[in-house]
Amino acid sequence: MNVSIGDRIRVLREFRDITQEQLAQRASVSVDTIRKLEQGVRESARINTLRGLARALDVQLERLVGQLTVTQQLSDDGGGLIALRDAIQDPGSLPGVLGDDNLEDPPSPAEWTAQVQTATNSYWAGDYSHLAAVLPGLLRDGQATARQHDTEQVWAQLALAYQLAASLSTQSGHPDWAYTAVEKQLAAAARASDPLLEGMGVSTLSWVLLRQGRWEQAQSVAERKADQLEPARRRATANQLAVYGNLLIAAATPAARSDNHDQALELLTLAESAAVQSGPLRAYGSAFSVTDVRTQRVNVALAGTTGRPDTALSASAKVDLSEISRPVHSASYRVDVAQARYQTGDSPGALELLLEVEADQPEWIRFQTFAAATVQEMLEAERRRNSTLRGLASRLGVDPAL
Repeated sequence: MNVSIGDRIRVLREFRDITQEQLAQRASVSVDTIRKLEQGVRESARINTLRGLARALDVQLERLVGQLTVTQQLSDDGGGLIALRDAIQDPGSLPGVLGDDNLEDPPSPAEWTAQVQTATNSYWAGDYSHLAAVLPGLLRDGQATARQHDTEQVWAQLALAYQLAASLSTQSGHPDWAYTAVEKQLAAAARASDPLLEGMGVSTLSWVLLRQGRWEQAQSVAERKADQLEPARRRATANQLAVYGNLLIAAATPAARSDNHDQALELLTLAESAAVQSGPLRAYGSAFSVTDVRTQRVNVALAGTTGRPDTALSASAKVDLSEISRPVHSASYRVDVAQARYQTGDSPGALELLLEVEADQPEWIRFQTFAAATVQEMLEAERRRNSTLRGLASRLGVDPAL
């Protein structure tokens, strides 16, 4: 039995005992849109409308649109993300609980550092299957290495490993696991005595809160940490500027989701100034450059209930795709551009770009809610059979019969 978005809206609305009019007011959408969705007259809506409804109904966007998570696909061998959950939520790490001693010899600090770097490369390449397979063991090895080699370097690498765990959990639709991973990331960063590493942990936390729909908190924690770590520009190191800039980017996205576009752009202007001074670099498991900031201008232009696709396309003209160093970042940026193309009437261009992203990142794109919602919106507007679009919809888990 197919369950439509309208069915989910109706069930969630009735569960919360609110009327269509009350939901429309809370979500800042028209009551006519809600009626048409619940009656099946419309099968989808603009991504920003869906975000507003998800927020008003107190659910994650993934649940509202029925987006699959990566869990089943990466866990058929009995490992994968289920094993990652068990490694993140290890009962033996809780106070008062006796854990199993790790009887195996842990890797040396140098070996452990190399493993974390390899795993980081897998994440940014979009190789989630491989990362899901190795990350649970990597966390266990890291904990064992930290017990035997209680050094700041080892704790720093363990913080980066938990950052990977939080990022993969969030990408695959499990922000609650990610929140626990961030707690452990921040604890490890404190043991490493590295304020900048703590700053990246807060940046990760902001993203997790964003995916949980906690926009105000996502913006607040990132802004407060950015204020604390703001470097004196004449003496600032590249790493200081990169962490500061990443926190500003983290704060800009939820600001735009809350329709504070001017505030979001101010934050990105500060981030771009920091990127000009730092130059392109990779620090603390992330990349930072002027190009990275400019891709976020495209993203924030599309956010909120008053998305600005024309502004997004204008901003994309200033982005040199060849300068985006991370394959996953490039894919995410192009999905944003595809949405802007569709919203400005260029459906063929949007579909062409989504197919290009799928060819480059076939695993990553299957679990991107934004991409699936865009395809579902395109299907709703399609008045003639388009086998290419329907094929893409099927591969992304969107019902092609809609």
